[in-house]
Amino acid sequence: MSPQDAGESKPSPVRPSLFLERQSYRRRRLADAARLLPFLGAALFALPLLWPDSSDGTKALPLSSAIFYIFACWGALILVNVVFGFAARRMSVGENAEPEAETWRR
Repeated sequence: MSPQDAGESKPSPVRPSLFLERQSYRRRRLADAARLLPFLGAALFALPLLWPDSSDGTKALPLSSAIFYIFACWGALILVNVVFGFAARRMSVGENAEPEAETWRR
């Protein structure tokens, strides 16, 4: 066996990471955020219930303001879901690429 053959059997300097890959970590955090959106929406939709009404003698907010607020929240939640959808689609394209861990040879 020559010294040149021994040099070829050494592993490449790229080693697999001991932690999760960045892309899979970000994809999981994006999925976690998407799972929390219904709770955020429920909290935003319930907020007008806390607004003052005219039964206790204080000046009440008009119903038109509450309806406008509900539709604004609804539209914002739709936009956030669209952004999450585009981000998830963009991250799934990167899955087809070969990760660093598979390029490391033993």
